[in-house]
This record gives sequence, C-alpha cells and structure tokens, in this order.
Amino acid sequence: MKKLFLLISCFAALQGFCQPKLTLTDAINTALKNSYDIQLAQNNIEISNISNNYGYAGGLPVVTGTATDNEQVTSINQKFPDPSRDTKRNNVGTNNLAASITGSMLLYNGLRVQATKKRLEELEQQNQQLLSVQVQNTIAAVMAKYYDILRQQYFLKTIERTIEVSKQKLKIIEVRKEAGVANNADIFQAQLDLNANLQTKESQFLAIDQAKTDLLNLIFLRPADQKIIIEDTIIVDKSVRLDSVLKRLSSNPQIVATQQQVHINELIEKEVLAARYPTLRASTGYNLSSAKSAAGFILLNQSYGPFVGLNLSVPIYNGSVTKKQQQIASINTRNSKVAYENVLLDFETGTVKTYQAYNNALGQLKTEMDNYKLSQQLLDLISQKFELGQATIIDVKQAQQSFENASYRLINLTYTAKVAEVELKRLASQLSNK
Repeated sequence: MKKLFLLISCFAALQGFCQPKLTLTDAINTALKNSYDIQLAQNNIEISNISNNYGYAGGLPVVTGTATDNEQVTSINQKFPDPSRDTKRNNVGTNNLAASITGSMLLYNGLRVQATKKRLEELEQQNQQLLSVQVQNTIAAVMAKYYDILRQQYFLKTIERTIEVSKQKLKIIEVRKEAGVANNADIFQAQLDLNANLQTKESQFLAIDQAKTDLLNLIFLRPADQKIIIEDTIIVDKSVRLDSVLKRLSSNPQIVATQQQVHINELIEKEVLAARYPTLRASTGYNLSSAKSAAGFILLNQSYGPFVGLNLSVPIYNGSVTKKQQQIASINTRNSKVAYENVLLDFETGTVKTYQAYNNALGQLKTEMDNYKLSQQLLDLISQKFELGQATIIDVKQAQQSFENASYRLINLTYTAKVAEVELKRLASQLSNK
C-alpha cells in the first residue's frame, strides 16, 4: 500500500513538473504562427501577388484558337438553264470545316492598362500593410493578456500573505483562550476573517485560470489540452516619449494602408476616364475554311491563309454611363481622403490619451511603491504588537486591509503603465516577437 501511494505521489509530481512554462516570446511566436487573421491576411497578399501582372491588367497579347466541324445530311434540288445539269438527290452528305488561330494586342485604350497595373501594385502593398496591422495587433493582445495573468498571480501572492497573518492571528487567539485571556468572540471573528481570505484565494484561482484560458485562446491552442505555468515580472519601459511616437505615426501600417486607399481610388478614376478614349487593337492569325458536298453545284470550296488587321473602337454615346461612373469614382476618392484624415486624427488623439495614462501611471508608481513598503512594515509591526498583546484584532484587520489595498493599487498601476506602453509601441509599430 505504501508503494502504491508513493507511485501515485511520484506520478502526480511528475505531471506537475511536466507542465510547460510559457514565456512571453513563446506565446507571441505561437500566436503569430497560428493566428487565423494573419493567415487570412497572408492569403490576401498571395492573391494580390498573383493578380499583379500586366496580363491581368490587360496589357499582354491574347491568342485564341477555334475550330468547327459540322457534318450534315441534306436533300438537294437544283435546276439550271441546261436541264442536263439539274440535280435532285436525297440524303447528301456535306462537311463544313472552319479553323483559325488569332492573336490580338492592345495598342491604346487611354492608358487604362497602366492605371490598372499601378492599382494592382498598390493593392499588393496595401495588403502587406494590413498584414503588418494584424501582426502588431496580435502581439499587443497577447502581451496585454500575458501581463494580466502576472497581475492576477501577484494578487494571489497578496492574498496568501494576508492568509498567513490571519492564521497566525487565529493561532495566537487560541493560545490566549487556553490561558484564559481571550474569548470565543475573538476566535469566531478570527476564523471568519481566515475563511473570507481562503474564499478570496479560491476566487483568485478562478480568475487566474480564466485569464490563462483567454491567453490560450489568443494563441490558438485548445485550453482543455494545455496546462501552462507563467513565471515572470512586469517591467515597465519608462523611456517612451510622446514626440517620438507621434513622429512614427506616419509609418503605422493602418495609416499607410488608409493612405494607399486614396491612391487606389485615384487610379480607379483614371481607369474609368480611359473608357472615354478610343481603343486600338492589332490582330493577326491564320484562317482555314473547307466546305465539301457529295452532290450539288459546289463539291469542294477551300480557303486558307494568314491575315493581319487593325481594329479601332471609338465610344460615341452610351447614355452618359461613363460620365456617371467617373463622377462616382471622384466621390469615392474624396471619401477615402476624408477617411484618411479621420483615421490620422483618431490615431493622434488615441496616442495622446494613451501617453497621458502612461505618464500618469509612472508618476504615481513611486508614491505607490512607498505606500506598499509602508503597508508591509505596518502589517509586520501590528502583527508583532498583537502577538505581544499591544494591538487588537481590529488593528490587525485594518493593517491587512491597508496592505491589500496598497498591493492592489501598486500592481494595477504597474499593469496600467505596461499596457499603455504596449499600446504606444503598437501605434509606433515597434512591437516584435523578441
């Protein structure tokens, strides 16, 4: 029985030992590898890369081969001035064969091909920027949730510290009761305080587990199959400056993509305008025609040979459709410019507000760190005085609450500063998986 218990204990310890430790770099790399949004963005880049060529824009020759072979059975009744040549027959077999190969090349269509090709290039570059947007957003989301787990784990340590004090307080009161200097009311109150702390600890375990589940969802791993351990600290970079972030906003991929949409709409305008110009196309090829009949006036008629030609198409009137399309394209361009200015203003406003939160949190951190140290010293002092009988159970509870509040404020400020730092770096496109 002892061997079985030892084996089970070793197996449980081995399971705990085998739980993977997840670093921030591992979490980010896993998310970048598995992200569905990034995969979709990569697929869009592949599509735009395939589309970006002169053939798709209509600037390369087009070669077409055609062939037709018809077999017929007909009845012939032909009369001529010379009755001896008259023909009247039923079920006469005839064959008509036509084959050709034609190549055509667009020579001019109002520079529409050039505008289309440039638009396809802009679309490919825009999709590259949108991929960068997804990468930056993914990294920022993973970092925020990763640091949230650290915050929740720090809360747990604070609760465990207060539980130690509550247990020590209950133990001291029980000793005093045995000595006849304490009553049941103090024991009941101490036990209630301890139970409340233990209940808070269980609730905090749930908060940590759910935060880890959210992180696993962000990195596209099945939560039911993963048990992760995170051991890290939140270190705030205090060197972020507002002016440097604002200067880098112009390179933010979201802003660049919005600006590229303006160029794309301008090129669409040129494409629509090109429809008002003549289209000149050159063509060449080879034709073969053969008609055979078992009876009748013509028994065989064949023609074959190369050809070359020019085709000119001049738009004259189509119900002002092209003009209306051009007006709509112009409005779309104006809309894209307004959207660009709006996005730029939103990003600048968001940057300033985020920096204000970042700077404010940094300004409070030093004071809050001092408060946290003082609350620790106060808790230790009151605990010692309670053990010596110089403080009441109420004094201990108040010291515990002061310690918890100072601890929560400190970690929340640290987390707020870190999340603001991450957001500022995302806006400046400075996040990476390192």
